[in-house]
Amino acid sequence: MKLSAQEEYGLRCLLHMARIEPGESLSIPEISGAEGLSIPNVAKLMRLLRIGGFVTSARGQAGGYTLARPAERITVGEVLELLGGNIFGPAFCQRHSGVLENCVHREDCSVGCLWNTVQHMIENLLTATTLKDLLKSQEEMQKWLDSFNGNYLPAAVAAETTSGVAAGSL
Repeated sequence: MKLSAQEEYGLRCLLHMARIEPGESLSIPEISGAEGLSIPNVAKLMRLLRIGGFVTSARGQAGGYTLARPAERITVGEVLELLGGNIFGPAFCQRHSGVLENCVHREDCSVGCLWNTVQHMIENLLTATTLKDLLKSQEEMQKWLDSFNGNYLPAAVAAETTSGVAAGSL
């Protein structure tokens, strides 16, 4: 189980853009040079991120790319969903049924149950994590991740959601 290069690099491009001052923009060559990625790869990623609504672009001398929303309103989960999708989607077991048309464990599958639970835990963590969170230092980010409870929400987020504040409104 690993992230694709497209997911990793797309997230890195967005993080680089989240570090610039409001009102500034970045060109594809600037992002490419800063992240050590090829210009064609960055161009492809920026196109996908623009179509997905994560960045806006402007042409011309002062043009370039900017985040379409503030960094605290872009979750890692939604970025990865756009660039790659779920690790374990509903059709996961259908693709791994062996030589038979249907999996022999279709009716009672503890492995499928495990994959569903892992996907749910990953989704909770990635949906609770924003680009702004990833702007923290490694030490600060580790402390934040260590604060997660059994629901894989940071303790502060879990407290707010149980007190009636919707998780999506954070």
